[in-house]
Amino acid sequence: MAKALLLIADGLGDRPIKELGDKTPLEATEKPNLDKLATEGECGIMDPIAPGVRAGSDTSHLAILGYDPYKYYTGRGPFEAAGIGMDVKKGDIAFRCNFTTVDDNMIVTDRRAGRISSGTDQLAAAVNGMEIDGVQVIFKESVAHRAALILRAPGLGAAISDTDPHHEGTKVLKCEPLDGNDEASAKTAKVVNEFVRRSYEILKLHPINRERIAQGLNPANIILPRGAGMGPHMESFEAEYGLKAACVAETGLINGVARYVGMKIAEVPGATGGADSNLINMAKAIVDELASVDFVLCNVKGADVGGHDGAVQVKIDMIKKLDEMVAYLIANLPTDTYVVLTADHSTPCAIKDHSGDPVPIVFWGQGVRMDAVKHFDERSVISGGVHRIRGIDIMKIITQLMNVAEKFGA
Repeated sequence: MAKALLLIADGLGDRPIKELGDKTPLEATEKPNLDKLATEGECGIMDPIAPGVRAGSDTSHLAILGYDPYKYYTGRGPFEAAGIGMDVKKGDIAFRCNFTTVDDNMIVTDRRAGRISSGTDQLAAAVNGMEIDGVQVIFKESVAHRAALILRAPGLGAAISDTDPHHEGTKVLKCEPLDGNDEASAKTAKVVNEFVRRSYEILKLHPINRERIAQGLNPANIILPRGAGMGPHMESFEAEYGLKAACVAETGLINGVARYVGMKIAEVPGATGGADSNLINMAKAIVDELASVDFVLCNVKGADVGGHDGAVQVKIDMIKKLDEMVAYLIANLPTDTYVVLTADHSTPCAIKDHSGDPVPIVFWGQGVRMDAVKHFDERSVISGGVHRIRGIDIMKIITQLMNVAEKFGA
C-alpha cells in the first residue's frame, strides 16, 4: 500500500513585504526543493478552516486531519493535556496552566515564574490528586513554566473565563461562567477558583520556592489555568481512515492533537520548535516511522516563530532549512510515498499574529496530475490544478491518491 507524509510548515504563509521588494518570504527565498515539489506536483491554495477565518494551530490541524473543528473543538486545554501524556476522557474539563509568581495581594509579578526550569515535578506532586466538591483534580507539569490540569466529575461545563490576566501588574482574575444560567460551567468555575486558592496556599511555602527565593529567583507560588475545553469524543485516525499513523512534531499542542486521535508520537532529539530546531533529525524520524506506519503528520514550527516576532530573516532562514529537509525526504522516502506540503495558517511578519490569508499547498507523488506551477509560494500556486480548497478536503484527496478511500455510491 502507498504511504503518505503530511508536512505542515507552521505559520509559513505571509504577505508581501516592502523590504523584500513586495515579495513574501517564500517568494524571496531560493528554495529549489520546495519548487521541485511544485514543478512535479499539483498545486493550489488552501483555507485551513474557511476563507478569512484566522485559524489557530489546534483548530487548523483538526480540520486538516478531517475532524470538523466546529464539531470537536471546545478549547485548547484537552489537546495541551494530551500532548504531555495525560489521559483526557470524554467529559473531562482540561486547561493549559502556568506556574506564576504573585505578591501578597494576588498581583501577578511574573506570569512565567522566572521561566522556572527545575522542580516543577515536585510542585505538581504537591497539588495533584486533591478533590474539590467531589471533583477529581489531575495536574501535571510540562516544559518550563507550563503545565496542564484536568477536572473530572459528572456535570461540568467548559464555558468559563480564564484566571490568567495575561499581563504582569494585574490581579489574578476570578473564574466566571460565561453564561450566568449555565449551572455546569458555574460549578466548574467554582472549582477552578478553589484550586487556584489552594495552589497558592500549598506552593507559597513549598521547599522548592523557599530555595528559589533564597537564590533571588521568582517563586512559582500559584497556578493559573486558562484555555478551558471539554474532552471531546473523536474516532481514532486509524478507525477513520484505516491507516496506521505517527506524528513527528516539536510542540505539545500538535502532539496532543495527534495523540488524541491515536497517533504514535515520535521523540526527536534536537527538535526544539524554534529557529535552532534540527529539521534533518525530524526528516530522519519521518523516514524511520514510515517503515512501520502508513501515514506521518509532521509539523515544523520555526516559520511561525519568525512571523510572531516580525523577524523576516528568521522566516527566510527557516524556509531554507525546510528546503534542506525536503531534499533529504525526496532522497530517502519510500518510492510509493505521497508528500503533501502546506501550512496550518499564515503568520504575516507585518501583523505578528495569525491571519485569515490562505496558504499554498502541493500534492506530490506517483500519478499526481502535474500542472504548470513551477514555484511553491502564495501567488504562484494559485494557477495550479488543485485550485482553492479547505483544510477539511485534504485527507479526502490524500486517501484517494493512496487508493484507500471508500467509494461513494455504486
